[in-house]
Amino acid sequence: MKKLLALALAAGMVFSMTACGSTSDTGSDTTSAGAEESSAEAESTASDTDSDLEYITDKGTLVVGVTDFEPMDYLDEEGNWIGFDADMATAFAESLGVKVEFVEIDWDNKILELNNKSIDCVWNGMTLTDEVTSSMDCTNAYSSNSQVVVLAADIADQYADLDSLADLTFAVESGSAGEAAAEDNGLSYTSVSSQANALMEIAAGTSDAAIIDLLMAEAMVGEGTSYENLTTGFVLVDEEYGVGFRQGSDLVSLLNEFFEQSYENGTMTEIAAEYGIEDSIIAQ
Repeated sequence: MKKLLALALAAGMVFSMTACGSTSDTGSDTTSAGAEESSAEAESTASDTDSDLEYITDKGTLVVGVTDFEPMDYLDEEGNWIGFDADMATAFAESLGVKVEFVEIDWDNKILELNNKSIDCVWNGMTLTDEVTSSMDCTNAYSSNSQVVVLAADIADQYADLDSLADLTFAVESGSAGEAAAEDNGLSYTSVSSQANALMEIAAGTSDAAIIDLLMAEAMVGEGTSYENLTTGFVLVDEEYGVGFRQGSDLVSLLNEFFEQSYENGTMTEIAAEYGIEDSIIAQ
């Protein structure tokens, strides 16, 4: 599927790639030390450039910040990152002529990781909150989602509205839209390192419920999953996903074009269907 997507999109996207170069001696007395210095100068130039496109082209990789978040980004049995976001990121990198590299990050530090150039973008079912859009340059929204309560199936009917949630303790991912939803609604919560760990808190009995993304909840809880005794409950807030880059990045417009083309030729929907989220895709 990834190869098919890359072939379908690469034909419609032609980019002018400008690589940073360095001058080296052509004489026979060129030393290895000189070569190392030249390489270091090239890396310095790449890191200082105002163009993210030039920067990733020079180093040959698009480094994507992710967390373990099925069905958007997660590891398969062979340890490879897959999911809707992972597959789209791989195809986008291929269309730019670079390789993709996935780096698992602490979600609470995503803005710091981006600005430090530890990663080149955050592409992980990221809700377009005010904090995100004020700290990153973000793409158009590509998927709709919600923050939903997850709790034991045998008590779910007792918690059908916001008022009924007041006596529950919640687990939420630190720095997430779920944490913001808990805080905005005055709910008692404990912050953990990931949404997956929030589900583990319920299973361990240390929290009554969790607030996570609906797309993840649909993939992770209920019949046929590792959390068959859990279910989705009250929806706290609706939201949309986007991809975040450093402020001023020229990759934002390129990814928006990529989204438009992949939506028009149907490949975005095909990949979404592979992960069961085709109904959440937003027209581009």
